[in-house]
Amino acid sequence: MSHLSRRASWLFRQILKHGKNLRNMPHPGTCCKCNYHRQTYNQCVKQLEGAEDRYRGITVDLSQLPSNITEQEFGGLLQDSLAQWRVSGKQAVWLRVPIMHSKHIVAAASSGFSFHHAEGNYSVLNLWLDSSRESALPRFATHQVGVAGLVLKEDTREVLMVQDRHRHRAIWKFPGGLSDLGEDIGETAEREVFEETGVKSEFQSVLAFRQQHEHPSAFGRSDIYVICRLTPVTFDLKPCSQEIRACQWMPLDKIIADDETAPLIRMLSKLAQHGLDDGFEKVDITCQEMKSVYKGLLFKLYHRPF
Repeated sequence: MSHLSRRASWLFRQILKHGKNLRNMPHPGTCCKCNYHRQTYNQCVKQLEGAEDRYRGITVDLSQLPSNITEQEFGGLLQDSLAQWRVSGKQAVWLRVPIMHSKHIVAAASSGFSFHHAEGNYSVLNLWLDSSRESALPRFATHQVGVAGLVLKEDTREVLMVQDRHRHRAIWKFPGGLSDLGEDIGETAEREVFEETGVKSEFQSVLAFRQQHEHPSAFGRSDIYVICRLTPVTFDLKPCSQEIRACQWMPLDKIIADDETAPLIRMLSKLAQHGLDDGFEKVDITCQEMKSVYKGLLFKLYHRPF
């Protein structure tokens, strides 16, 4: 098909689409943002739009880009934007890249950007602009948070114990798992205990927490493991067949005396025993909800009672 034939075909389709409103009809080759005659996107838009923060950084969400912008057009627009941000004294740039815009990561990498993190259907890249000093940009999350529930039947001095199905060794431990985003520590303990054993329980306090670096299952992060004291509300055991090999109520004395008990489990069992003997006010770390300095938000403060 010749150029004139293609032009006539395009014009006929636009007439069918727009009818008498030909004034609103876009021109082939017009800007995909504003329909200005024969302008490409980066000729019309001179700088990417972003949200500024108090640290003189700017965050740009690439979902603002039209789907048909080319890698070359984005690369040119990014270069223009970086030049303007440097002149205006910006210290850093963050790019939030939806997975469907991942083709633009190559252009960003060519401009010096590197990955900060990725999650779900997006990734985040960053670039430090202040050449007068080293980058002050924070790393992504340095720790993962796991929570275990020490579910204690005070009248019989028994604790709920489980064995993981996926461990090579059959080691008894407290039920628990990773905390979800936005989930309080006590909520994680209650949820994990119920999911693994079928026992409903109520959060009472934090007994202790463990910090471990080079944890083999933390994707290169350090690990914080919080152990909570819980009171059982139900007692029948319905262990999760996919995760749990065995589940039972076990006397504290037996746990402490068993040579196969892990050092962490033995120490925590002694802590629970001390609470039973001398009062949990001597071992508990309690939780208090308080107002945050950030308007409209609350936070949980964990501290020894006084």
